[in-house]
Amino acid sequence: MAKKNRKSSFGPGFLVTAAFIGPGTVTTCSLAGANFGYALIFALVFATVTTIILQNMTGRLSLGSGHDLGQALREFPRSQVTRSTFLILTLFSITFGCAAYEAGNIIGGSLGLEAVTSVSSKVWVAVISLIAVFILGLGRYKLVEKFLIFLVFLMSVSFLTTLIIIKPDFLSILKGMVPTFPKNSLFLILALVGTTVVPYNLFLHSSAVKEKWSSVSDLKTVKKDLLLAITLGGIISVSIVVTSAVAFYKQGLTPENGIQLAQQLKPLFGTFTNVLFGLGFFTAGMSSALTAPYAAAFASSGIMGWKKGPDSKQFKAVWLVVILIGFVVSILNLKPLVVIVFAQAANGLVLPVATIFLLIVLNNRQKMGNLVNTAHQNIIGTLIILIVTCLGLWNIVKLFMKQGIQLSG
Repeated sequence: MAKKNRKSSFGPGFLVTAAFIGPGTVTTCSLAGANFGYALIFALVFATVTTIILQNMTGRLSLGSGHDLGQALREFPRSQVTRSTFLILTLFSITFGCAAYEAGNIIGGSLGLEAVTSVSSKVWVAVISLIAVFILGLGRYKLVEKFLIFLVFLMSVSFLTTLIIIKPDFLSILKGMVPTFPKNSLFLILALVGTTVVPYNLFLHSSAVKEKWSSVSDLKTVKKDLLLAITLGGIISVSIVVTSAVAFYKQGLTPENGIQLAQQLKPLFGTFTNVLFGLGFFTAGMSSALTAPYAAAFASSGIMGWKKGPDSKQFKAVWLVVILIGFVVSILNLKPLVVIVFAQAANGLVLPVATIFLLIVLNNRQKMGNLVNTAHQNIIGTLIILIVTCLGLWNIVKLFMKQGIQLSG
């Protein structure tokens, strides 16, 4: 990997934002706005705060112990049975989960470009896959980091500018931050949280922090990076809900597919709406198409004890396989139900397991030193664990529901 960048104050947090603002998030936020107006904004506020807290925990883990989350899972459990269970569950769920999500990311990005160019989405599936291979194949961490920051910036400009132009009722937006549970809204509430609090981001962020910073004194910078990046991601999501509410909810309409969501941007771009929204949809897909294989490679390498970076054949093999699976599923129009079901079920277990393990390690003074958890951090951490455990169980339960929305992360 590239040498640690001590000059730049930003990076790892934006990787997390780029990962969770994908086609699935855009679609889910749009459906939330179209069906319930501003009423579900509170779910995004909650999810954003939860993500900041969890990712801050992984950042402290890396700085305090010198291990990323994958390495911690491999090295810290004393019991061989516990260690093996954690490793197998995490390895398969993260790898298969990222591969399943990769297909959705590639397809989402290709549909966006198809809307812009009228060229078949299969052509763009190949192009997006090749771009991902090229960028990650360069083996330059800082390049990937900067490229993803740029993609997040483009998404931010589009939706935030639209939010200002359409002049929504900001009092109603504030009211939407107060928890309410409209009839039939539970699925979307949990989906909004689920697309923001993503299990593999815990591994991605801890590895990225370890790659970029090494001193306990860098904790303030880690917090600043997270606060800016994740808050921006939350604002983007809220902006999508608001623009969708104006375009659809107030008109009594419901979007049937992703491209119809282009109507959200009409107040800003007029006749160029489809073009610019298509590019935005592509940006969301492309950013997640880069972070999913990257996260799988970091997590798998940490768990297996492999060397990370461009000099590691195993590291490169993992992200390449993830992209390849996404490409094959996308180009052949396959429905990877078995893979997706397994991935979602396993991720539903990994989320609480990873957070419980995080809390255990953060309370180990021998490993964490001065960054060991305080009493109030344990209280907050315990509440978060209870919440993500419920969310994880919900991810399993929803697999057996006949109705629902398929998300890609």
